[in-house]
Amino acid sequence: FIGVAGADAAVIVTEWNIFRALDLDRIKAAMAAPVLIDLRNVYRAEQVRAKGFTYVDVGRGIAALEARKTESAA
Repeated sequence: FIGVAGADAAVIVTEWNIFRALDLDRIKAAMAAPVLIDLRNVYRAEQVRAKGFTYVDVGRGIAALEARKTESAA
């Protein structure tokens, strides 16, 4: 967790299984700002947002983009 200590954001750039089982609560506690950018779609948006993160995913298509717009408008 030293890699995210005090970080404003964390970026996932690989789909390795070790990154699918991260302790999101511990990561959030270590970060200055809980922002997770997932370039490999390792996580489901609702799973990460439920932990209190701002979550950005890439490449999930227009439906995911529209869902994000709806969530941010609420």
